[in-house]
Amino acid sequence: MRKPLITFDNFTFQYHSQAEPTLHNIDLTIYEGEKVLIVGPSGSGKSTFAQCINGLIPYSYEGEITGRVKIGDKDLTKTSLFDLSFDVGTVLQDTDGQFIGLTVGEDVAFALENDEVPQKEMKAEVKRWTEVVGLNDFLQHRPQDLSGGQKQRVSMAGILIDEAPILLFDEPLANLDPQAGKEAIALIDEIHQKTKTTVLIIEHRLEDVLYRSVDRVLVFNDGRVVSDLSPDDLLKTNILTEQGIREPLYITAMKYAGVDLETVEHLSDIEKVQAPNLKEQMGKLMTKQSQPLTPSELAPLLELKNVTYQYNKNDRYVLDDISVMFNRGEILSVVGKNGAGKSTLSKAICGFVTPQSGKMVWDGKDFSQFSIKERADKIGFVMQNPNQMISKKMIFDEVALGLVLKGISEEEITIRVENVLKICGLYSYRHWPISALSFGQKKRVTIASILVLEPEMIILDEPTAGQDFKHYTEMMTFLKILNGMGITIVMITHDMHLMLEYTDRALVLFGGKIIADTTPVKVLTDSRLVEQASLKETSLFTFAQHLGMDDPFLFTENFMKYDQEVRLK
Repeated sequence: MRKPLITFDNFTFQYHSQAEPTLHNIDLTIYEGEKVLIVGPSGSGKSTFAQCINGLIPYSYEGEITGRVKIGDKDLTKTSLFDLSFDVGTVLQDTDGQFIGLTVGEDVAFALENDEVPQKEMKAEVKRWTEVVGLNDFLQHRPQDLSGGQKQRVSMAGILIDEAPILLFDEPLANLDPQAGKEAIALIDEIHQKTKTTVLIIEHRLEDVLYRSVDRVLVFNDGRVVSDLSPDDLLKTNILTEQGIREPLYITAMKYAGVDLETVEHLSDIEKVQAPNLKEQMGKLMTKQSQPLTPSELAPLLELKNVTYQYNKNDRYVLDDISVMFNRGEILSVVGKNGAGKSTLSKAICGFVTPQSGKMVWDGKDFSQFSIKERADKIGFVMQNPNQMISKKMIFDEVALGLVLKGISEEEITIRVENVLKICGLYSYRHWPISALSFGQKKRVTIASILVLEPEMIILDEPTAGQDFKHYTEMMTFLKILNGMGITIVMITHDMHLMLEYTDRALVLFGGKIIADTTPVKVLTDSRLVEQASLKETSLFTFAQHLGMDDPFLFTENFMKYDQEVRLK
């Protein structure tokens, strides 16, 4: 008989600062050894639910509680945060905020040092767990110097070494490139199987988490559990789309082809999915295709010629002889593994770093003669970490800041700021302090503060990190509107869905070089390119290959065209 490990009994929680409860009447049991995925739109209560498990509620975030939560045999409100820490290990979304040690070894050993474990035993445990996560060769490195995926592994080792029975992962894929994301999910699965711990994963990227099996998927919205089903049972319903959550693309493809999902077996496992006549049914999509759009001739806006940059004289080239043209009014994505040079490319364009050689030309003018302020009038740059961009306490003031500095009238500022806040889904929060927002909401504030200035080009570094599908769609729809007005949109992204759905061109970086400049579909159906650049093959292509379709590339291309037609309607 399964042993209950986490029990919510008619549990309601309301923050002291809020007028309404954030969680309503939660009745739920999670059993020992289960692996549970938790999804839901921003503000649905996922993070609050997690904080009731690791003890941050009620000890760090106070509020009114009714009902009961038990972690093992411990009552949440009668157990100290210190005692709960032995039962629940949490890996945060922002791994940099979790590091304590000066080296990887020190950071992993921190919990054992607190417990006064003898040094010989401590070193053996550190060696054991860093080998499990594949970091035993990095013990003397600074955690901050590692890639996003490696940082995630350091945090995992630091939690695993405590051997807590519950592991809680808060958006573990948010800052990882696609390949590192696959590796992280595989590692979590391996740890779950080896240690028999109970694993909870909060994540927007449902399709990526389902790369490895989970026992249950909890769907949250409005502070309630609206669904608690196995992945297969959930994917046979419309619950995900009804709650504003993106379903896997191959599921959408089956719906478009009229497949009865009730007849499909192993629906959540793309490499095992099967149903009677499935290949023949999916062939219908091959006829549902529009004429390919003839790309219009676009005027050059910014040209880079043989741009080279290295941070220090003896370091490798972060940008290695980059030559590329950005056209006026196009929308394109820049992809590649962590450390490929994507963010450095944007910094060089904006003037934050100065290339050692090469040339930049903006609309026929020598761009190297433009100051950072002059470049900022032309190009808006939205950073990956919103906390590095925010300088005001209140949302409205932050979005209005650039207009205030330009001397725009107060009346026009109000109109423009409120319009952008509505588009970005932030209007109802306009008088809120920024400190009260989630990571994803802060991201939208920084994007709004750039969009309100109406630049000619916008560069967005990971625009969809931490965003739910609803706000992601609203934001991208707004960016498409801006793009339709002639503004060039450049998105540095690990989100392969975003690249496929919203961009017509993709630049692939590897080792500081542009190794491909082509359409997104061609990128994600080229297995050699996918592997070299640490990307992730689109599930449509994988699905078509699994079914043995004659032309998986054409199937993927046709689906994207048809899907765009559906969404435009």
